[in-house]
Amino acid sequence: MLRFSGAGVSDVGRRRSHNEDAAYLAPYVAVVADGVGGAAAGEVASATAAYVVAATALARFGAPPDIVVREAVAAALTSLRAGVAQDEDRQGMATTLTCVTTDGTTVALAHVGDSRAYLWRDQTLARITRDHTYVQQLVEDGTITAEDALAHPWRHVVMRSLHSSAEVPPESVAADVVLLDLAPGDRLLLCSDGVSDLVPQRRIAEVLRLGMPGAAAAVLVQHALEAGGRDNATAVVLDVEDGPRVVGTGTALGSLTDLANIVDPASVHL
Repeated sequence: MLRFSGAGVSDVGRRRSHNEDAAYLAPYVAVVADGVGGAAAGEVASATAAYVVAATALARFGAPPDIVVREAVAAALTSLRAGVAQDEDRQGMATTLTCVTTDGTTVALAHVGDSRAYLWRDQTLARITRDHTYVQQLVEDGTITAEDALAHPWRHVVMRSLHSSAEVPPESVAADVVLLDLAPGDRLLLCSDGVSDLVPQRRIAEVLRLGMPGAAAAVLVQHALEAGGRDNATAVVLDVEDGPRVVGTGTALGSLTDLANIVDPASVHL
């Protein structure tokens, strides 16, 4: 039975006053969310999305993972909009989301925004998500090069996210959902753009060679801080394993920690 064994690190960075990243990892689900910069209550948006997605995946264990993540994303979107109805100061809050979940046989990935997922396999690193950003569209259109994108002034303009406004078009909040062909020995990295923007892909590959997931996650975040730490930085490193089913609580990071101190997602039955 497939499962994840891993660890994560989240840091506020060197220029931000609070952490708008949220993450959760457990044997059968992992999530990274990043409150969209400039929007209201980004830390609430990311924590809410990560919490609801993790709780949904844990409650639906055994169901087809692609169906589970679609339900989880829809539930997160509903929760964000309910949060605005309760507190108008949260109007406009939004978050990215990248998550993986498994039923022990199949692994599904859901992704919206510019947080990323990478696959490390056979000493090769591959990015398995597409950034939903204005600059990524320019690269795909051939308007600019991938190198130009690294310094483009609009590189952080996110075109798709989980947004709290019901007036946002459905295509602007839709998550990409794919099934991943994973096997024991594969390693996944889920990270916020505070890591991927500052740590070159070649360096990410070098770090993912490290033996322990916790060490790899810590080194990636440290590299981001040494490169300026201009944003919150979160890295979750997961090793794909094969073994009997395990039961246990997960680990919350970043802005999700406050919610997890009240109720652990593993205890929620939807």
